[in-house]
Amino acid sequence: MQMHFACLAFADCLLRIAHFPAICLSLPKRFYLELINPKAEQYAASFSTAEDALLQLISAETERSHTQPHMMSGHLQGQFLEIISKLVRPKRILEIGTMIGYSSICLAKGLAEDGVLHTIEMREADAAVAKNNFIRAGLSNAIQLHVGNALEIIPQLQETWDIVFIDADKTGYARYYELVKPRLRSGGLIIADNVLFHGDVLEEPIKGKNGKAVHAFNEMVAADEEMEKVMLTLRDGLFLIRKK
Repeated sequence: MQMHFACLAFADCLLRIAHFPAICLSLPKRFYLELINPKAEQYAASFSTAEDALLQLISAETERSHTQPHMMSGHLQGQFLEIISKLVRPKRILEIGTMIGYSSICLAKGLAEDGVLHTIEMREADAAVAKNNFIRAGLSNAIQLHVGNALEIIPQLQETWDIVFIDADKTGYARYYELVKPRLRSGGLIIADNVLFHGDVLEEPIKGKNGKAVHAFNEMVAADEEMEKVMLTLRDGLFLIRKK
């Protein structure tokens, strides 16, 4: 009898495993992209400075109308970027990957007087939304929006960067890093987003071109002795990289 029940339990376990992929596919995309316990994130948010009214509105609008709202930095990461920027008081910030401008607004809040944030967005539709959000935030004079290929635009920006935020196509991360590093001041920061890439980099072997590209970027940064660095498990992974 015990053997009979054990066999039934084993069969039920196999059945559940067989159905697991279908269950995962039926879940909302954002569910299986989460690396951090949602309750822990909510707890952290409750003890952090609240989103201002405009960022709350932008967040709600993006969740409602954008096809990929998970690409937006969001409350906790946005607040982190804002505090980092306020600590550095940068004169020049470069952001690679604007999306709808949420992170741009957060970073711009820490600009020094007469400071400027340059942000680059490939998608014209997102750039148009971002431009309007900058106007709503009263930051249109402090933020210069460039629309097009970042690999072509970056060399045209003859600036010395205090902060660079990389949050664009993952296969381009290594090239962006190589382009901006020479123009990053000593003590300046590169912040790279999505360096855990939804957990893909934790797989063995790593599958997918984006996961492979992010892992290669992480290895390149780790081996760069000219930089100090720490990888944070905030949201989808942030790499804080400081030029010595």
